[in-house]
Amino acid sequence: MNISNYYWYFKSALTPRFCDDVIKYGLQQKDAMARTGGYGNKKLTKQDVLNLKRKRNSDLVWLNDTWIYKEIHPFVVEANKNAGWNFQWDWSESCQFTKYKLNQYYDWHCDSFNKIGNNGKIRKLSMTCQLTDGSEYQGGELEFDFRNYDPPQRDESKHLVKCKEILPKGSIIVFPSFVWHRVKPVTKGVRYSLVVWNQGFPFK
Repeated sequence: MNISNYYWYFKSALTPRFCDDVIKYGLQQKDAMARTGGYGNKKLTKQDVLNLKRKRNSDLVWLNDTWIYKEIHPFVVEANKNAGWNFQWDWSESCQFTKYKLNQYYDWHCDSFNKIGNNGKIRKLSMTCQLTDGSEYQGGELEFDFRNYDPPQRDESKHLVKCKEILPKGSIIVFPSFVWHRVKPVTKGVRYSLVVWNQGFPFK
């Protein structure tokens, strides 16, 4: 698939109050260790935990609240149109409130391999909302690699795109779910984000 825009962003689009409300609400919920595909809801062994943390180390909470979707959905619609993707989508997964504390990270991954879910749909548009300002933590950079294979298989240094546009609090980035990306380790402070995947029927 040929696309001209690999991501679309909105700088400081969400109000500080909304961001703070989501953080406060998320911290009131019981969190869990983040998982990657393939582990599902099974009980993790010690080896599973070690294997997971080689790829991803963060804590998260799932949120399904109307007041959150109502605030962020218009930006998915606008990005999909303005970036020229015009992907068909009609359903959003649960919002993922993610905490990246000291030394936590998420290595290279893409959110969709065209795996069809039980509803017959795939992830098409990924959204990340920056709930903390970039001045409140160090490290934790969101980076992209726009090639369509796992970046570590090739020299990634020539193809890295550092997404500095979403560092201000309340900023949003939307991108096709097949785009490779990562969150580098946090070296100071805590990075809070809200992630949502938006689904539609498979591309034709």
